[in-house]
Amino acid sequence: MPSDIVKRGVERTAHRALLKALGVCDEDMDKPFIGIANAFSTIVPGHMYLDKITQAVKEGICSAGGVPFEFGVIGVCDGIAMGHEGMCYSLPTRELIADSIEAMVRAHQFDGLVVVGACDKIIPGMLMAVLRLDVPAIVVCGGPMLAERVGDKVVTIKTAFEAAGLYKAGKIDEKTLKLYEDFCAPYCGSCQGLYTANTMQILTEALGLCLPYCSTSPCASSRKLRIAKESGKRVVELVKRNIKPSDFITDKSFENAITVDMLIGGSTNTVLHLPAIANEIGIKIDPDVFDEISRRTPHIVALDPASDLTIADLDESGGVPMLMKKAKDLLSDEMTVSGKTIYEIAESAFVRGRDIIRDPSNPIRREGGIAVLRGNLAERGAVVKTAAISEDMLKFEGEAKVYDSEKDALNAILNNEVEEGNVVVIRYMGPKGAPGMPEMLLPTAAIAGMGLRRVALITDGRFSGATRGPCVGHVSPEAAVGGTIALVEEGDIISINVPARRLELKVDEDELEKRRKKWKPKEKKLTGFLARYAKLVRGADEGAILR
Repeated sequence: MPSDIVKRGVERTAHRALLKALGVCDEDMDKPFIGIANAFSTIVPGHMYLDKITQAVKEGICSAGGVPFEFGVIGVCDGIAMGHEGMCYSLPTRELIADSIEAMVRAHQFDGLVVVGACDKIIPGMLMAVLRLDVPAIVVCGGPMLAERVGDKVVTIKTAFEAAGLYKAGKIDEKTLKLYEDFCAPYCGSCQGLYTANTMQILTEALGLCLPYCSTSPCASSRKLRIAKESGKRVVELVKRNIKPSDFITDKSFENAITVDMLIGGSTNTVLHLPAIANEIGIKIDPDVFDEISRRTPHIVALDPASDLTIADLDESGGVPMLMKKAKDLLSDEMTVSGKTIYEIAESAFVRGRDIIRDPSNPIRREGGIAVLRGNLAERGAVVKTAAISEDMLKFEGEAKVYDSEKDALNAILNNEVEEGNVVVIRYMGPKGAPGMPEMLLPTAAIAGMGLRRVALITDGRFSGATRGPCVGHVSPEAAVGGTIALVEEGDIISINVPARRLELKVDEDELEKRRKKWKPKEKKLTGFLARYAKLVRGADEGAILR
């Protein structure tokens, strides 16, 4: 076992002394040493229960004959970081998380690894580390938050983000605004809808890196604790049998994950994260792969923000196993960390509540929930969540309202400067430009809250999974490197055609060339971590990985 290097031989006397300082006994020296990367904190609602989940993992490890060692992992709450400079740090933490887990596992020579996390960048960063390290490992997803009602309406964190626009538009009073504040995030767990956090947990299960139902079982449930305990037992078995992620994770595993992403209409951030995760195991995923799979995959379940149904409703409908059972013909029968294949897991799926998952022969839409657009405004691609767009907005053309910051765009929207028929352009928000590619949830939520139905938004930044409407992100190349989005001027006509996968700036090439010659990069004084990140990060079309 790898841990023998820190606990065997006369020359390791001091090492054993330090281990005994931790409470390790002589008989423990013969057992597998299992590292547990725990993202518990008291600032992230999705993480505040992870201490209890991790305790269950430890109990499982001990009962199976292993020795658990817990260490901490950072995590940013995207919701609290939203709308200010804090959001520039969110995506970059993905790399910090992966690097820190690598450092802890390699430095202490753990035989196996359990990662316990939830939320937007934390799960992707953990998955990157799991595949990079390639030691026997399993993921325990923190799981979703449950939702409450205000009146007869199910409310989620999306409702709270849209509340400012609703209040500004005179559609709700102060009393209702306060109710939304008090009841839109009433429990621990990843925010209730199919936003990035829950999308990535579901795709972790589709990849085969966590046990069945782990991704959708609610955060504070005893069921979650039982799954966590079983995960602890399973990792010890993986170590004893020397089963590593590379033994069962293949390019087909990633195709399965992307297919499930399309079936559910997940967050556009998956187009950033899955390529970055696959890169760690030497698998290249081009953005066009998402579009190819989307075109042949039906969208069969609509979850918040595309409906008022939450992840808890999906869990009652049989979760990921039932999704895979109904869409079995679209998936490859890959092995999973549980020791069962995708088809074997799907075979035992069952519904215990409402069945909200449609049969693929009767889909919500014939194509998947994400599309990749190209055109002169996005030569290397842009991404849109089609699952959250109304049919009448899949084709749209309008006059550009151009902003070089999220703050300016948000103020313009809330001050009624944006009108029906406009295309809001928010640029210099890319991986290098912001830096860190912040999410534009506040402007998109304000548009929805203000009741602006025929307004689109385009950005070289990205969106929260809670965003709904005709919102196109990840525009590449980004403005900071001279992409065409940097050349858009107020009043230009922009055309969005999702069925044709086109994003076009209706300005002739001669005029664009004149603008290109006058364009100069924006100077932004950066220090510390963000300065290093901006120098090393690649474009959104490459998953915003570091080179």
